Amino acid sequence: MNIQAEKLRIMKMILETDNPTILESIKNLFVKQPDSDFWTTLPENEKKDILKGIEELEKGEVVNYDDFIARHR
Repeated sequence: MNIQAEKLRIMKMILETDNPTILESIKNLFVKQPDSDFWTTLPENEKKDILKGIEELEKGEVVNYDDFIARHR
């Protein structure tokens, strides 16, 4: 792929569109979004489940994947 030719094709498409939604979407691709921690967006019940899973893992309370799948088939 010729990167310069691809850039020119994209620029041409941008210049030819009058669709504000497309332009806004393209702009958003280049605007630096603030780093957000996914943890802050999780509901409390999901956070509790994840923390419980980590605690179980640290205690060695794990199940072999193949054994788990075999029991649930």
